[in-house]
Amino acid sequence: QLVESGGGSVQAGGSRRLSCTASGFSSDYTIGWFRQAPGKEREGISCISSVDGSRYYSDSVKGRFTISRDIAKNTVYLQMDRLQPEDTAVYSCAASTSMLRLWELPTLAEYYEYWGQGIQVTVSS
Repeated sequence: QLVESGGGSVQAGGSRRLSCTASGFSSDYTIGWFRQAPGKEREGISCISSVDGSRYYSDSVKGRFTISRDIAKNTVYLQMDRLQPEDTAVYSCAASTSMLRLWELPTLAEYYEYWGQGIQVTVSS
């Protein structure tokens, strides 16, 4: 099970930290963050491997968002800084038990077997 938290509203230029807490996993997994804005396709924006800690960021968030993990808490964080209105979306985390080290195009949704329910982030101008 994956549970996201930390969503809400923020003004442009502000920050927000999302959390994804995993439970029920008996093996390693990669956590990815995705978002979907109204009328747009789902976009994979970041992921982190539990095996080697390698990270990936999409061009749209690189330099503004930071993914990290707390292994003891089974939680992955997405620190979002310098938020802009175009970052408004439903953010979801997902887990891949097959992709333990990041593959090419590591945020392809088909790699992820388990999904959280999603959480809204709204950035106002």
